[in-house]
Amino acid sequence: MKVSKAKTGNRWNGNQLRIGITGGIASGKSCVARYLKISKNIPILDADLFAREALTQNSKITREVIGRYGEQVTHEKNFKQGINRQALGEIIFSDKKEKLWLESLIHPFVRNRFNEELSKLTDVPRLALIIPLLFEAGFTDICSETWLLYCTVEQQYERLKRRNNFTYKQSKLRIESQLSIDQKIRMSDIIIDNSGSMQSCFNQIDTLLN
Repeated sequence: MKVSKAKTGNRWNGNQLRIGITGGIASGKSCVARYLKISKNIPILDADLFAREALTQNSKITREVIGRYGEQVTHEKNFKQGINRQALGEIIFSDKKEKLWLESLIHPFVRNRFNEELSKLTDVPRLALIIPLLFEAGFTDICSETWLLYCTVEQQYERLKRRNNFTYKQSKLRIESQLSIDQKIRMSDIIIDNSGSMQSCFNQIDTLLN
């Protein structure tokens, strides 16, 4: 575990502790979120869930996505089934321009959803915001402090193969679409080592929250 001064981005300075949790893909964010919710009774707000809301059936963003990519991103060529997220992922992780276009739609929606949910939780003393693209999307200003879950790049490849059955190329495109782990380390307030066992990771969290 490492503590460093915040070097990038503003931080939220209200009385409520807002822990912004990030990390590379397959670094253990979902496991940590479950642990905080179940073992620490800390409310969780998840950027990935909000992003899924943005692409629900017949939403404005869904219509824009289908208008741009057509049947290649719909389920069985049926608009009513909504977005085929795997097909969409193959497009945006293969073309930086398309990824930026989609993010220009998704990120403002996600920020608005965070603001909505945070406004309902003003009496909660501490909560956690799970934000995979915390630095890339510029969300540091809604967090009191940022925690980075660290694992090696080799572990990311291993976990993506085991969890998602991704090929090396599919994993590489997703890993390299984010800031490097070294960049994220320099930008984070607290580093949690999740290259070992999950229990070791949880022990580090226990120490931080005591």
